[in-house]
Amino acid sequence: MSQHAFPRTRPRRLRRTEFIRGMVREHSLHASQLIQPIFIAEGAQKGPVSSMPGVVRLDILELVRECQELAALGIGCVALFPVLPQSLKTEDGAEALNPDGLVVRAIKAVKAACPDLGVMVDIALDPYTSHGHDGLLDASGYVTNDLTLEMLRKQALLYARAGADIVSPSDMMDGRIGQIREVLERDSQHNTIILSYAAKYASSFYGPFRDAVGSAANLGRGDKRTYQMDPANTDEALREVELDLAEGADIIMVKPGMPYLDIIRRVKDKFGVPTAAYQVSGEYAMLHAAIQNGWLDEKKALMEALLCFRRAGADIVLTYYAKKAAKWLAE
Repeated sequence: MSQHAFPRTRPRRLRRTEFIRGMVREHSLHASQLIQPIFIAEGAQKGPVSSMPGVVRLDILELVRECQELAALGIGCVALFPVLPQSLKTEDGAEALNPDGLVVRAIKAVKAACPDLGVMVDIALDPYTSHGHDGLLDASGYVTNDLTLEMLRKQALLYARAGADIVSPSDMMDGRIGQIREVLERDSQHNTIILSYAAKYASSFYGPFRDAVGSAANLGRGDKRTYQMDPANTDEALREVELDLAEGADIIMVKPGMPYLDIIRRVKDKFGVPTAAYQVSGEYAMLHAAIQNGWLDEKKALMEALLCFRRAGADIVLTYYAKKAAKWLAE
């Protein structure tokens, strides 16, 4: 730009009033772009999540009422996460394949009450295993890849048959997208969407989520670094996304969200495919704590954070603040 541009060019002209700011705004946020994660539970597992103030584990009747409210607000989709009693958690995570299990019943209930609301479900074993890992363990305690794939194939097919619109492999096993796509196609589940947790990092920001689903105690002092990605890597994320797309993923996701905006941008620039971001439990907890202490303005901070995902390239945002954001967007 010429050094003599001023005063002919004054960028502030396009910031002076709301009407012109709106007309030239590069990115926007709409309720239909948001996914509301919801924890589902029964009996003693119901109730508030201590590490995520304001988040509550709902039973199926409460879930249906919540989904009706979300649909009325224009939310596009909900993501269901089960919370099971310890008595149902085993080494092999067999409850994940129960045709009358909590997730199956929840999917059917939501689709019956809100047929136009998208239902997304995780494909992973950590809510079901007594050791808290996303897959099956060998004798040395290592998460086995190929044996886990057999479970994930069956889990994805079970949920697709129950009516899930989106299955979301979050396990980070190699080859799982191709395996799941194959079994869905073979069963004529052609329209089931696969949203892949393609770039899921071994992050410290997942703690409150593990508390919410009850896997933190099972995992203990263990970690998931042998299958989730190293937070130091970015090129690796591009390789993971490329593999998942080649295997049949429809949408890819980067997780966590705000600490990984650079990954979202690189993925969107390189592949140009529908891209999701997950504002994870740790992000929620930090924002909520700052808001409760009066250090941040709730509405301004949250809407700015969500808009940042859009600016970075995310088409879809999973956020525990989806319902609040939708209400504000409707004002």
